[in-house]
Amino acid sequence: MNKALLIILTLMIFQTSFAQEESSFGDGEWFRFKMSYSGFLKAGNATLTVRDYNYKGKEVYHVLGKGWTTGAIRWFFKVKDRYESFFDKYTGVPYKFIRNINEGGYTKNLEIEFDQDRNKALVHNKKKNTKKVFSTRPNVHDMVSTYYYLRNNIDAENLSIGDEVSVNMFFDQENYGFKLKYLGKERINTEFGKVNTLKFRPYVMAGRVFKEEESLTLWVSNDKNKIPLRIKADLAIGSLRADLDAFKGLKHPFAIYIDD
Repeated sequence: MNKALLIILTLMIFQTSFAQEESSFGDGEWFRFKMSYSGFLKAGNATLTVRDYNYKGKEVYHVLGKGWTTGAIRWFFKVKDRYESFFDKYTGVPYKFIRNINEGGYTKNLEIEFDQDRNKALVHNKKKNTKKVFSTRPNVHDMVSTYYYLRNNIDAENLSIGDEVSVNMFFDQENYGFKLKYLGKERINTEFGKVNTLKFRPYVMAGRVFKEEESLTLWVSNDKNKIPLRIKADLAIGSLRADLDAFKGLKHPFAIYIDD
C-alpha cells in the first residue's frame, strides 16, 4: 500500500450525559445517498435525518427517511417513499412508526403505535381506513429503529466472521426475526476517500422485491459512528446500489485514508 495520509474529520456533537456520549449518533445527524440501478443507471436519492423530539412526554429520537427516483428511470418506475420512527433515546425501542410509500404504483400508508409494556402494536392502515391490534415480541423494533439500535449495540471488537445478531422486528402486520450476519472487515473506496468498514449481510424477505434472503450487503464505518456507507441489493429484476455522498452532524471523528 502506498504511503497514506490519515485525515480526521472532527465532526463531533458533545452531549452531557454518559449515555449520550456513548451513543453512535445524535440530534442533527443527516445522511444523503445516491442510488444506481444495475451498476450504471442513476436511480434516485435517499436521506436520513435524526432530530430530538418529545413523544407523549418521552424523550425520543425522530428519524425521517425519504427516498425518491430521479432522472430517466422515474418515467417508467416512480418511487416516493417516506419512513418515520420515534424511538426512545435510552432504550432504543420505538413508540411510533410511519410507512408511506409509492413504488411504481404499489402504495402503503401505515401508522403503527407500539405499546412496549403490553407487547402490542396498533396498526392504522390509512389507505384502507382500518385499525387492528397485534401482539408483538418483547422490546420489538420497527425497520428504522432496528438500524439505529444496532449502531449502538453491536460490539465490533468481539465479532467473529459468521456471527449473527438477531433483533425482534414488527413489519407491517407481522413479527419478523431480523438477522444480521457479520462478513468481516474491508477498506472500501468512497466519495470521501478510503474508509475502514465492517461488512454485514442483513437477511431480507424474498419475494416481490428481493431475489432471496441473502440479497443484501451492507458496509458501515468501523468507528464509533457506524456510518452506513454502501448498500448493494440483488433485486427480483436487476440490482440496486446506494452510496453515501453527503453527511453532517456526526457525533464522533470519522477517519478517511487518502493515498499519495
